[in-house]
Amino acid sequence: MSAGPGRVRAIARAALRRIAGMAATLLVTSFLVFSSLYLAPGDPVSFLIRGRSPNPAELVTLRHRYGLEKPFPVRYWNWLDGVLHGDFGQSYLFHQSVAAVIWSRLPSTLLLVGVSTLMIAVVGVGAGVVGALRHGTRTDSTVLLLVTLGAAVPSFVAAILLRSVLGVRLGWFPTIGNGTGTLDRLHHIVLPAIALSVTFMALVTRVTRSAMLDELRREHVEVALSRGLPRRTVVRRHVFRNALGPVVTVSGLLVSGMLVSTAIVETAFGMSGIGSLLVQSVDELDFQVVQAIVLLVVAAFVVVNTLVDLLYPLIDPRVAAAGSAR
Repeated sequence: MSAGPGRVRAIARAALRRIAGMAATLLVTSFLVFSSLYLAPGDPVSFLIRGRSPNPAELVTLRHRYGLEKPFPVRYWNWLDGVLHGDFGQSYLFHQSVAAVIWSRLPSTLLLVGVSTLMIAVVGVGAGVVGALRHGTRTDSTVLLLVTLGAAVPSFVAAILLRSVLGVRLGWFPTIGNGTGTLDRLHHIVLPAIALSVTFMALVTRVTRSAMLDELRREHVEVALSRGLPRRTVVRRHVFRNALGPVVTVSGLLVSGMLVSTAIVETAFGMSGIGSLLVQSVDELDFQVVQAIVLLVVAAFVVVNTLVDLLYPLIDPRVAAAGSAR
C-alpha cells in the first residue's frame, strides 16, 4: 500500500524540480534577451529620428519617452515587471504596444504551427510505424529514401519548390498571403505547412521507426507473439506505447525549430505572422518587438519540454517506477 503514495511523492518532487528549473531558465533567458539590446548594432534613437538631424532637446525627449536614459538594472527590472504583467513595451516601428502588434500576428503563426504539427504527427509517426512493421521490405526502403530526402531539404528550398510547382505551375494552391475566412485560410496554409514540416516529418519518422524496431526486438514482445497473441494487439499494447517515449521527447525539441523556421516560411509565402514580424523588426531595429518574440519563442520551448518531462512517466510507466525506486 505504501508504494502508491511513495510513487506519487516521487512524481510530485520531480515535477517541482522541473518547474523550478523552468522558472530559473526563463529568468536567465529574460536577462540575456534584454542584454542583447546593448550588443546589437545601431541605436534605437537613430531609427526613431529616421535619418533626421534632431536637436539635443528632441533626443532627450525620445530617450525619456522610451526609457532609454535609465541605468541598465532599472531598465531591466522595469521591463521584466512589465513582461510579467503582459506589457512588453512600445514598438518603435508601429508606435503601439508590442503586445498588440504580436497579438494581431499570433493567430496566423499558431494556425501554421498547428497544421504543421498535425502533419508531423500523422505522416511522421505513421510512416515510422509502417517502416518498422515492414522492416526489410520495399516499403521500408521507400520510407527510408523519403526520410533521407526530407531531412536534406531545408524549409526555404521546400518553400521555393512548392510555390513553383504546386502554386505557380499547377495553380492548385495560393502562394501569397494569409487568406480570409476559415476555408480560404486553410487553403492558403497548406503549402507553408508542408514547407515547414517536411524536415521535421523526416526526423519524427526516423525516430519512430527506430523506437518501434527496438521494441519489436524486446524479449517480452517475442514471448507474447510466441504465445499466440494477435500481432496487432501486441503492437498496440506493448510496442507502440513503449515507443512513444522517444517520439514525444524529440517532438518537444522540434517546437523551437518550428517556431524559428516560421520566419523563413512566412517570409517566403508573404504571410503576416510572428516569423515575418521578427524578420521585419530585425531589419528595422525594432528592438522591443525582437526581444518580446525571442523571449516568447524560448518560453514556448522551455514550457513544452517541461510538459514533456512531466508527461513522460504517464506515457512510459517504467520511468515512474524507476524514479520511485531510487
